[in-house]
Amino acid sequence: MKLLKALAASAVVVSSVVLSAGIASAQTAGTNSNYIGVGIAAGATSGGQGNDDAQFGGNVQGRVTMPRTPVSLRGSVLFGGDATAIMPIVTYDAPIAKNTNVYFGGGYSFVTDEGKNTPLGNQNAPVVTLGAESQVANNVIVYGDAKWGIDAYRNSDADAVSFQTGVGYRF
Repeated sequence: MKLLKALAASAVVVSSVVLSAGIASAQTAGTNSNYIGVGIAAGATSGGQGNDDAQFGGNVQGRVTMPRTPVSLRGSVLFGGDATAIMPIVTYDAPIAKNTNVYFGGGYSFVTDEGKNTPLGNQNAPVVTLGAESQVANNVIVYGDAKWGIDAYRNSDADAVSFQTGVGYRF
């Protein structure tokens, strides 16, 4: 089952990159801003055990762009509950409007105290993310995303889903 989930996630990532490769160069530029932001995080799932309910908390997220590529390195920290999930993530960024991107990618969630709740499950797990970001003022970015933690609950085959939104400072 875990192998099928991993293969499905990989297929989604690969097909997204392949289908997005044809974006016209004359298209309106999105944002290539680096930023760090803070906001809220809401877990939407539980693992089916008595001690792994969905959690509400906060997030700290950041983005560093790779020059002349549509790829970004992102970091995300989700806190709330009894532990923290720390995620390095690589994304493919696609411009959709002036100063606005959608992004899709994957990484890994490291839970600081496995077995304790975070908004994205209670154990280390692969993560897939889909989100959007927009530069709304000179140094202000707003962002929102969903994260899917594959097999992210201890003693369960359940996946975790969390939703984040926040405001960032462009640097």
